[in-house]
Amino acid sequence: MFFATYQTKPFIMQKFLFLFLFVAFSSSVFAQTETDPIVQAFKTANIDNISAHFDEFIDLKLLDKEEVKNMSKNQASIALKAFYTENGIKGFEKVSDGGKGTLIYLIGKLTTGNKSFNVTIQMKQKNGKPEIITIRIS
Repeated sequence: MFFATYQTKPFIMQKFLFLFLFVAFSSSVFAQTETDPIVQAFKTANIDNISAHFDEFIDLKLLDKEEVKNMSKNQASIALKAFYTENGIKGFEKVSDGGKGTLIYLIGKLTTGNKSFNVTIQMKQKNGKPEIITIRIS
């Protein structure tokens, strides 16, 4: 009896570890493939492409300005376009992404000719695709 119990514990631990790694890897791959269109939109530095991924209302925090909550999609697009124009944003480099459940995050750098800005983008799954709900640029 003791021998049978002793032998099954390592097997159960192996199953648990495998399941944990599978779930962790799957959610990481899911987040990567789900965020690819958004990464591409930011790489183009085209506000129309980016705002196509906005939820109806987003929270927007731009460099050295107060965060504005529940900004309409149109207002956020105008504010982001002004920031891109003022700072000469040319592209985007993804640093990290991930998520849990319906929330997804994307971290990267907005690039200019000689400067970069950190950006954090939060998204939620809506109608089978991620929609941007928060952008923070510092």
